[in-house]
Amino acid sequence: MAQKAVFYHAGCPVCIDAEQRFAHSLDPRAFDVEIVHLGEDKSRILEAQQSGVRSVPAFVVGGEPYHINFGAALSDLQ
Repeated sequence: MAQKAVFYHAGCPVCIDAEQRFAHSLDPRAFDVEIVHLGEDKSRILEAQQSGVRSVPAFVVGGEPYHINFGAALSDLQ
């Protein structure tokens, strides 16, 4: 069974690069990846914050946040 991974991003160049490099390259047998564009779906910002995400792009895997570089702070998206 694949582990759930949520990739949060805001559509900025850093985020798009991270999506192309990482989110789409994970083995689908190992990870069920959901991509969430917080710039388009602001209703998910609270969910991201509660998962420990402070900036995007970031993955949440197994309940743990993993930040990739720094594209935008979540506070900038609200």
